[in-house]
Amino acid sequence: MSRPERMITPAEVEAAVTSGEAVEDYPDDPRGHSCLLIGAGDTGRPIHVVCAPKDDYLAIITAYLPDPGQWSDDFERRR
Repeated sequence: MSRPERMITPAEVEAAVTSGEAVEDYPDDPRGHSCLLIGAGDTGRPIHVVCAPKDDYLAIITAYLPDPGQWSDDFERRR
């Protein structure tokens, strides 16, 4: 809340999930299969969403703005 420029809206999360692409897959996660998606926010900024497909819904685990120092220029590979 102290950094409003880092806030992610529900609409941005929805856009990342519906039009983004999977960049990492975690089939053996102890909590159940999950994956990392990358999509674009309202201003085109990259947003990562970790989600888990369930039988009846898609569970959103977290959403965040990836750190450029930890990711490739396209935010699809870890450095």
